[in-house]
Amino acid sequence: MTKTDILEELKKLPPEDVLSIIEAALRELREDFAPTKQLLQDRERKHRLAIAAEALYDDYATDTELTSFTALDAGDFHA
Repeated sequence: MTKTDILEELKKLPPEDVLSIIEAALRELREDFAPTKQLLQDRERKHRLAIAAEALYDDYATDTELTSFTALDAGDFHA
């Protein structure tokens, strides 16, 4: 069945049935695209974090105030 055939058949139905069909089709599309949307959001988040890390790299490499607590890293935290 082609798109034209479907549209012609929809014209034969009452408006409330057409609306119901459209809503069901939209639900199906949302389910199909949900994983893709989440994947894109995850990639965007990682990209933004990478940009932020690069922007702050020089500060952490040269500013001892930002890294002073790393001297405690070797100690036993739970002691």
